[in-house]
Amino acid sequence: MAAKKGSLSISSENIFPIIKKWVYSDHDIFARELVSNGCDAITKLKKLDMMGEYTLPDDYKGKIQVIVNPEEKTLKFIDNGLGMTADEVEEYITQIAFSGATEFLNKYKDKTTEDDMIGHFGLGFYSAFMVADEVHIDTLSYKEGAKPVHWVSEGGTEYEMEEGDKEEVGSEITLFLNEDCVEFSNEYRIREVLEKYCSFMPVEIFVSKANAEPEYETIPEDEVLDTDTVVEHIHEDAKMEEKENENGEKEMVEVSPASDKAKIVKRPVSISDPAPLWTKHPNECSKEDYIDFYRKVFMDYKEPLFWIHLNMDYPFNLKGILYFPKINTEYDSIEGTIKLYNNQVFIADNIKEVIPEFLMVLKGVIDCPDLPLNVSRSALQNDGFVQKISEYISKKVADKLSGMCKTDKENYEKYWDDISPFIKFGCLKDEKFCEKMSDYVLFKNLDHKYMTLKECIEKNIPEEEEGLQKMKDSFVKPEDVSVWEIKNGKFFPYKENPNYTIQDERGLIRNNYFDRIMKNIMTDFAALMDYCDED
Repeated sequence: MAAKKGSLSISSENIFPIIKKWVYSDHDIFARELVSNGCDAITKLKKLDMMGEYTLPDDYKGKIQVIVNPEEKTLKFIDNGLGMTADEVEEYITQIAFSGATEFLNKYKDKTTEDDMIGHFGLGFYSAFMVADEVHIDTLSYKEGAKPVHWVSEGGTEYEMEEGDKEEVGSEITLFLNEDCVEFSNEYRIREVLEKYCSFMPVEIFVSKANAEPEYETIPEDEVLDTDTVVEHIHEDAKMEEKENENGEKEMVEVSPASDKAKIVKRPVSISDPAPLWTKHPNECSKEDYIDFYRKVFMDYKEPLFWIHLNMDYPFNLKGILYFPKINTEYDSIEGTIKLYNNQVFIADNIKEVIPEFLMVLKGVIDCPDLPLNVSRSALQNDGFVQKISEYISKKVADKLSGMCKTDKENYEKYWDDISPFIKFGCLKDEKFCEKMSDYVLFKNLDHKYMTLKECIEKNIPEEEEGLQKMKDSFVKPEDVSVWEIKNGKFFPYKENPNYTIQDERGLIRNNYFDRIMKNIMTDFAALMDYCDED
């Protein structure tokens, strides 16, 4: 292919979305973007293999390599994804804001979904110029007959592209770091960045140092894999020691059996976990799995009180795990941490709006493909979708707590002193949360036993009823009460008439009884006085 020069295509139609959406506040975000592009390339190649449009080698294993070179101040990102042809480089790279992922989805819209793609290939690539003065792309497409491509840009609108020498399918991006960003050529610094953003990427990620001396490890011979590079086979004889037997005689005893070992080049360890715990079904996860994951992610030696495994498909896609940490002392921070992910790609961990105010103590991870991957924190904080997530979390916490109170009251009571301030605060702040939790708020009686309001009422009602019965038994019986009427100066008993008894059949004083009696008395008293005057 003949050498070619050209200019990057930038127009007002596609540059403004970049300006609005791709203003990165964190300098190290470039690593996430380049690794995400590599993951997408690998995902696409696997999709093509599944659809029968490409055949992967039997031993294919998608991976991304990050190689630092402090001497040359360079940083390489290498993937074994589908690669690009010269035309695709022109289309995806030189035309800024063109999305390769979008075209791929449109072409195979009936066979794949947007959730399968982390980002949009071609856009995030330009975050490389945040840290590099010059960027090289060496790529070879999976397409039959494709030729390798070498592309160079020094950060302006000018680029050069010619035939390259890459022999393996995939892409290799080389960053020539500027003086302000040389730190990223340090192995430990770039590892720190990748662990921050890429710990749970769906593809294995390996970090190494260029021209580094190889490291070795010794393993049992039967644990050697076909992929291992064996340097030496080692036979160790059995170890014998002189010991005294039961008869007091000394003899040689085998303390360590003979073994065969192999010295191999140290196996690379991926910094990413392609199948994090939140992607699994709760039935597949043990208590130990949840605790280990908690300690690994949040560096908290204390065991969490309990956890909630989130798995929602409608009205939005969301997975994750929320932990209620144990707060032992007044000096412990009561503010938790929620790590937001998009298809296992880290977004942020300080978006407080994703968690209701009264649940800020929670720690956890939330993976939601519907969240924007490349957006400022301020925009995310004002996103209405984030509010929906917050409401969903509030509901799930209420469901978890109410369910625990019903089925595991003993542990619920054990946790109550730790969680009660937040539950009570939630009942004051959130009406829906209050409705769900009102029957599961605990009260401690004089015997230091926990009871719900319903249990308190049920326990005390029999005592009240017993007291009422005693009072009723002390009432004067209606049949023992008689009423006398004064009429025309004479007294007439009305014991036979039940309507003149003080109490009704329930033992209660009749309504308006005394009003009627007093009226009759006053009437008859007046008649008596008239009768006396006549005499």
